[in-house]
Amino acid sequence: MIELSPHRLSLSTGIDMDAFTAGNPAHPAIIFLHGFPESHRTWRHQMAHFADRFYCIAPDQRGYRGTSKPKEVEAYTADKLTADIFALADALNVQQFVIAGHDWGGAIAWSVALNGQPDAPNPAWAGRVRRAVIANAPHPYLFQRLLITDMNQRASSQYMIDFRDTSNDALVQDQGLTGLMLKTVKWDKPSAMEPEERTALLADWADRDACFGMLNWYRASALYVPTMDEDAEIPAFAAGAFPQLMIPTLVVWAMDDLALPPSNIDGIEELVPDVTIAPVENCGHFVIWERPDAVNAAYPALLAGLHTFNAKFGPELVR
Repeated sequence: MIELSPHRLSLSTGIDMDAFTAGNPAHPAIIFLHGFPESHRTWRHQMAHFADRFYCIAPDQRGYRGTSKPKEVEAYTADKLTADIFALADALNVQQFVIAGHDWGGAIAWSVALNGQPDAPNPAWAGRVRRAVIANAPHPYLFQRLLITDMNQRASSQYMIDFRDTSNDALVQDQGLTGLMLKTVKWDKPSAMEPEERTALLADWADRDACFGMLNWYRASALYVPTMDEDAEIPAFAAGAFPQLMIPTLVVWAMDDLALPPSNIDGIEELVPDVTIAPVENCGHFVIWERPDAVNAAYPALLAGLHTFNAKFGPELVR
């Protein structure tokens, strides 16, 4: 596995972030965003695969591991988590980049892509994101609608109610995140993770400040998760029109995901016209390390042409 270079960065958003890089900073950049409840290490196979052609950047996001962990729930709203990523790029002197995300990191990648595509409202961000790669992270518009209309998705997301329930805080304080995970979530194929990686992950879950930082992503989210017997209505943001993502986008979807069934990619072409969908059969939620071969193989068509970031490098960069 490739050796990563660590960075401790003081961001303009007011947090100190740990980030890890591999590859030549002169190459086109890819920022990889991990999901819950992992770390930058979740992208280890992709970092190793692409570091000879791309500048690979993987942070531990706000609330995770050594990165700042504000205690206030409101410090974890999507706008702040999105701003962190543009601030990270600024801190590393990266102007344009590909954004890649899995799970919660994918949720923020959707936001970064929408805010970083050409003609986006914020002039400091518009045009900075050239491509997007999403791995088993639902589009916010489609996901919110499914939480109302699809009882299978609603049932699969009931754990989010438990994660938001502060009556579980005593359990977390006593047993770390492991206690809450055992109570509410069934992991997809944990045996697929290397033993040393799993040991390190469980150690991360013992950090009580990090536990509550991770849970605050759920508690600050605007997503409405109804109970199973609730007569729920679609919130306004998912009831009407939603901005399209116009940049080339790859959506990798593990088809046996217990938390996020394939219904999440139905109709995505209307919201992302330039989308390529790469289904991965016989794989659970953590597709980027369960099936890194399939994920890595899906990238090249999307990344072709990124030599335009730097005329020094040609199409041979992607393989």
